[in-house]
Amino acid sequence: MTSDYLAARASKVPEITLLFWVLKVAATTLGETGGDAVTMSLGWGYLAGTALFAALFAVCVAAQVAAQRFHPWLYWLTIVATTTVGTTMADFADRSLGIGYVGGASLLFVLLIATLALWYRTMGSVSIDTVNTPAVELFYWTTILFSQTLGTALGDFLADTSGLGYAGGALVFGAALVAIALAWWFTDISRVLLFWAAFILTRPLGATVGDFLDKPRANGGLALDRFTASAVLAAFMIACLVAFTQRPATKAHGGT
Repeated sequence: MTSDYLAARASKVPEITLLFWVLKVAATTLGETGGDAVTMSLGWGYLAGTALFAALFAVCVAAQVAAQRFHPWLYWLTIVATTTVGTTMADFADRSLGIGYVGGASLLFVLLIATLALWYRTMGSVSIDTVNTPAVELFYWTTILFSQTLGTALGDFLADTSGLGYAGGALVFGAALVAIALAWWFTDISRVLLFWAAFILTRPLGATVGDFLDKPRANGGLALDRFTASAVLAAFMIACLVAFTQRPATKAHGGT
């Protein structure tokens, strides 16, 4: 596959703008509250919840790959699917399998790096402006799935094990994202590296914010109803998609 052929096709993921990151944080928070609503509030458990959301994720990815161009609604539905299945997968690995937050995060980090390395070795780039063929899309969504699951494990580890709590964990990840933004604007560090670092860190930020919203007050949360919180977050995302136009990523307009 030649670089000219790749360049001739538009990316099927959105350009990187402020709207992208706002929607990404909202989607990751929705993934946390939505995943917890099914596994905890409905009592499905982590294994059944993972099976449900994994099926949704597979359907969304198949539709995304089959699409001929970038569709914002389909893209963000697929992102939400990755955040929900990432939540239940991480909880299942950390708690039901008993490997703990450190073990789960370490395993997921290795899987994430291995996927990125294989993607780069196979396609020659992990830049999002090249996400325009089925093979690259499969690498992209696999990478995102592992990054979302890793982010959940990191968020739970920092909030629960370190003693920082949900609000403290959110502040730490928020500060890390500010540092990445400053590096983007004021350094020559690889934009691809900074993008994936920010993409990964928005997940634990969303996880800790989601936990802060729906966990009991005795555990440092606000004890909000998980279904209500999920509905509000979904409505916010829908409003953003209706109000603002998103374009596909290119090197000239938001590509990394």
